[in-house]
Amino acid sequence: MSEGKAMSHHHTLILQRRAVLRLAGCTIVALTAVPSLAASAPLKIGTIGAGNIGRTLGGVWVKAGHEVMFSSRHPEELKDMIAALNSNKARAGTVAEAVAFADVVLLAVPYSAMLGISKDHAKALAAKALVFDASNPSPGRDGAVAEEALKMGAGLHTASVLPGARIVRAFNAIGAARFGQGGRNSSGARIGIPMAGDDAGALKIAAALIDETGFEPVVVGNLDFGKHLRPRTPLGGEHTADEIRAIAATLK
Repeated sequence: MSEGKAMSHHHTLILQRRAVLRLAGCTIVALTAVPSLAASAPLKIGTIGAGNIGRTLGGVWVKAGHEVMFSSRHPEELKDMIAALNSNKARAGTVAEAVAFADVVLLAVPYSAMLGISKDHAKALAAKALVFDASNPSPGRDGAVAEEALKMGAGLHTASVLPGARIVRAFNAIGAARFGQGGRNSSGARIGIPMAGDDAGALKIAAALIDETGFEPVVVGNLDFGKHLRPRTPLGGEHTADEIRAIAATLK
């Protein structure tokens, strides 16, 4: 293993170990009451895309104490958004700058952008501790790549264009505006966020970050199961963690 790869692997193990400690006492299928990341180990998070999903989740994580770089093709247009967050932990940059900056990357772009991200950043993304895939393929908007993703399953397709990346598919099943409103329904019950992934360490980090949004992280399967994590599926909409597990048990 080269020195650079060894250092990257060591850094990833450190992040995963921190997440394991924060999640002590929880099981991977019933993750609740995860302690705050901000108190002991703030992360560097980069958003690829600063639309509704990227800016909402990024804003929540800034308030939780993480450093977040929001990126777009025109980062100068994010100036007002950064100012509104009123935090020295928020900044704007290009996609390349956000990828270089981050321990954790959130993909929150139209799925048509996925091939370009693969071409320009696949190697760098493979070195990250976690890559959240919050992008939903829509053939009417995204064209042929979305049709291919729906046929293969969005999680597996994202993994195929970003080889080696520690992908967790999450934040796909409910509207983006909901992420900034707290994680409880009208009855006061905690709403679950289903997530799917193949890398145990990435899932642990993802669970801790989801917990900080106020929602309850629920692992429903590996990346193949990611095909069910999108709107207008049985797992779409707001459900409690127990409801998500019950629904997931009926799916293949």
